[in-house]
Amino acid sequence: METTVLSATEVVEYEEFKRSRREAEIAVTLKRLIIDASRREADKASVKRACESAKKLGASGVLVSPVNVAFARRQLAGSTTEIVCLAGGTGESLPSIKKAEIKKACAQGAREVRLVPCYSALVGGNLAYLKKEVKKAKRAARKGTLTLSLEDHSLSEDDVALGVRAALEGRADGVCVRGEAPLVLRALETGADKLRIDVSGVENAEQMKSLVRAGALRVSSGDGEKIAVELYESAARESAVRSAAERKTTPTV
Repeated sequence: METTVLSATEVVEYEEFKRSRREAEIAVTLKRLIIDASRREADKASVKRACESAKKLGASGVLVSPVNVAFARRQLAGSTTEIVCLAGGTGESLPSIKKAEIKKACAQGAREVRLVPCYSALVGGNLAYLKKEVKKAKRAARKGTLTLSLEDHSLSEDDVALGVRAALEGRADGVCVRGEAPLVLRALETGADKLRIDVSGVENAEQMKSLVRAGALRVSSGDGEKIAVELYESAARESAVRSAAERKTTPTV
């Protein structure tokens, strides 16, 4: 059996290669992040911090309420991070009101709309109403992306499945569910891989990785910086373990 012998220079180069690869993998993971700044108490200062964090991390987007779309657009100028607008209020607004809100948000710079559906129709099993609502919202978004929000904690797995059907038949681009693996799997099962599945409420890197493995494409979190730190720390620990094992088996000269 042949033994690979590395010179000291080759060892340094190999370690640098592994470090670069780790950073590239983490950057790809962070690209799945949407920084959530949509809470009612989010003032201009917190929205600005969210935008700065998203740019630094290379996050996919920043989720904001309609009143902060124009402000977020100015904060994100020149970056690849997109604005996602949470539209629809409590969900019980008329479709015509939601349509006007979506049009305004897209005109101000939102590239994606996360629509809060009519929860009374959702819980009541009114698929026809939900499908019509999604269709109108999709037309209002025009070239923008439409994601149906199915994140409310009152929704059961069956409610989520009905929402996914409405999104699918209404020609939405995706859905967003709570950050729970069973909901991701139910959404994937119902959407037949034709819808993008996002999740929200992600609190740490381990949860994020678990949900991505379950099938989620993107995750929303209010603390992207914490997740980034945990990803780097986890990668460093795994690298240290692998390097220790390699040093035992690979002699150097």
